[in-house]
Amino acid sequence: MTILCPIDFSAATEALVTYAAALAAGTGAELRLLHVLEPELALSAALALPDVYVARQLALHRETALQAGAVVSTAVTCGDAAREIVREARRHPAHSIVIGAHGRTGLTRFLMGSTAETVVRTAPCPTLLVKPGCPQTLRPTG
Repeated sequence: MTILCPIDFSAATEALVTYAAALAAGTGAELRLLHVLEPELALSAALALPDVYVARQLALHRETALQAGAVVSTAVTCGDAAREIVREARRHPAHSIVIGAHGRTGLTRFLMGSTAETVVRTAPCPTLLVKPGCPQTLRPTG
């Protein structure tokens, strides 16, 4: 079983990875961390976020997931974020996707669109949206 977790290295990524890793460890699933470089940002990203930075960020988030007891793999791709996430879910068959919701509303969402919304609508598997500020770990109830 595989859980795909797209990450963007924003401030909310650590909490998202912690949440997804706890879910993966609790279910015995592999956690696949995916970072997508969007084409229009690729040139500036190459200058601002060199490969060393991307590799370092992935390694840090991989370590977080390993500490939670998850089996982890990573991938980096370039393209439209929503399209690449769905493509990865098909290419490396995901049983579910755990994705962060940045909570954009109004004009910002209208102008920029919502990657998470597009993934929810087009993914070949169940998708869990994790909102900023949600608990970082899953705790058993009872």
